[in-house]
Amino acid sequence: MGIRKKNNKNPPVLSHEFVIQNHADIVSCVAMVFLLGLMFEVTSKVAVLFITVQYNVTISANEGPDETPVNYFHHGLKDLATVFFYMLVAIIMHAIIQEYVLDKINRKMHFSKTKHSKFNESGQLSAFYLFSCGWGASILLSENFVSNPVSLWEGYPHTLMPFQMKFFYICQLGYWLHALPELYFQKTKKEDIPRQLVYISLYLIHIAGAYILNLNRLGLVLLVLHYFVELLFHISRLVYFSNDSRQSGFTVWAILFVLGRLLTLSLSVLTVGFGLAGAEQQGLDLAAGNFNVLFVRITVLATICVTQAFMMWKFINFQLRRWREHAQAQSLKKKPAPVKSKSKKDKANGVNGALSSNGADSPRARKEKSS
Repeated sequence: MGIRKKNNKNPPVLSHEFVIQNHADIVSCVAMVFLLGLMFEVTSKVAVLFITVQYNVTISANEGPDETPVNYFHHGLKDLATVFFYMLVAIIMHAIIQEYVLDKINRKMHFSKTKHSKFNESGQLSAFYLFSCGWGASILLSENFVSNPVSLWEGYPHTLMPFQMKFFYICQLGYWLHALPELYFQKTKKEDIPRQLVYISLYLIHIAGAYILNLNRLGLVLLVLHYFVELLFHISRLVYFSNDSRQSGFTVWAILFVLGRLLTLSLSVLTVGFGLAGAEQQGLDLAAGNFNVLFVRITVLATICVTQAFMMWKFINFQLRRWREHAQAQSLKKKPAPVKSKSKKDKANGVNGALSSNGADSPRARKEKSS
């Protein structure tokens, strides 16, 4: 897969610049090693751990002659290998979108360095949020989680998941893990790295927490809700970069952002604070995957509330900065233009004009008038 930036100078092999320019090719070769491992009996058992979803459980859906087997999955340590492989896939997909879509648009639009980095960030995240939001919504509809919200806590612990739900979580963890090496591959500025690390860590903590604590149904609903709001923000920012006058998308996003935070808190309190608190199965049982104890419930709710408060604080600062910039732009438009002082040349022309007007009343001129 030839994904490399055009450069006349060839950097030394295994240097930083060489790895950055050819990281997609290198990662593609590593991924191909796992795929080739499936072709040989000796290595196929190891390759399967990285490529396919593990911990398959077959359960009979109906009893009797019409018995139909249904496959479910639970989580375990082998999932780390699968997450690693799909992290490699995410790096490759990131490079494809960057090279064949975003870089071509950047060359046409001629963005500044600041807009260039923000455009790339919004372009990558818009593609990911759109794909994840559509995929997650299809799972919610197929499993009837939207029409039956009681299922978010009913029957906890939800140790068994359908294939689509488990694969969704594997891909989510792989994507946000891939964002860590991308900070190096994309040459992220040092001042932007702390901000990037904060929100990458928040995603990994919340997704992994919902996956491990068997709160996968609640986590799926909250992820789809959050991704939809974030998708609208990044699309609005892409539209704004194409035309500075188009800012109506930010207004819609601001309204949905606040509603999204309220709905997130409401669903979390309803599921964890009331639903799990009144569930029949109480107590800590690691073998059965039951974490329904008071300490875990308080920790989960506190983590969600602190995260939502942090996001609201960042949102308020963002809105205040936008209003301040808008007010400054309006004041500059209303301020009258200063009157330009006369230059030396204009002053010299004025003196010559004055002398010429005085010269009209000279004795010679009066003599010509009298004659």
